[in-house]
Amino acid sequence: MIAHEFEYMRPKTLDEALEVLAKPSSRAQVLAGGTDLMGWMRDDLVAPDVVVDIKDIAGLKEIEFSRDTLFIGALVTFSELIESRVVRERFPLLVEMARTVGSPGIRNRATIVGNICSAVPSCDSGPVLLVYEADVLVVGRQAKRRIGINEWFLGPKETALREGEIVTGLGLPYPAKGNGGSWVKLGRYRGEDLAQASVAVLALPGNGYRVAFGAVAPTPVRARKIEALLNDRELQESLIQETKGLVPQEVAPISDIRASREYRSHMVEVMLERGIKAAAARLKGKGPAYGTSLI
Repeated sequence: MIAHEFEYMRPKTLDEALEVLAKPSSRAQVLAGGTDLMGWMRDDLVAPDVVVDIKDIAGLKEIEFSRDTLFIGALVTFSELIESRVVRERFPLLVEMARTVGSPGIRNRATIVGNICSAVPSCDSGPVLLVYEADVLVVGRQAKRRIGINEWFLGPKETALREGEIVTGLGLPYPAKGNGGSWVKLGRYRGEDLAQASVAVLALPGNGYRVAFGAVAPTPVRARKIEALLNDRELQESLIQETKGLVPQEVAPISDIRASREYRSHMVEVMLERGIKAAAARLKGKGPAYGTSLI
């Protein structure tokens, strides 16, 4: 039960929504899927005066691939990502990640944009969007902005979004034909659970790698030192073991109710090794099928 009163608004246009958000006297929250916001309101973690439901705004439900860039609108759910042919064919790592989000009921409502706007350290979308080098598309009353995903996460539940702005979608450049990726998510049990730790790996032609971690730092993080070690080198067992030695320099896990710092640190090394091997094999058209659990 939500114990405080608030005004509910459902604007028909982006301009109407921005007008509401621009009022200095209103503490407004944007509602898309609402799977995070409603829970936070129920638990009194946030108490907005106005809830701005953007579901009726045209153009925010689209998935479109054009000029080697994938656009994902702010209202696109995880289930719709899974069902999209162009996403499955060109960005299969997104689908592999989306299948691990919550339950079918959650995936039917939760949006990938909402996931990064909530910006919890364990958000599933963060590491995958980092290796795809996505842009967050933002609009305010005065201007539009493209914010690189590397600059998006500022801290737990804190983003680069300014007051009065709305995220309209994501832009993902197609990395390279024939890339291979892997998503490794560790949970306490199979089914609906937040990540204890997560690893996303993207393998590119010519011995190129992108690596990112989730749930092991205040924000999802790109593993630049590990990438520098891997890039332009033939993948061998000794090299993979070297990368595992760099994990403590890339992550800063904590102990909480879901896992200890020591357990997370150890498991991230195991997950990184499996993720690199799976991504490299998929790049060559081999390895486990997308969606196969690696942990």
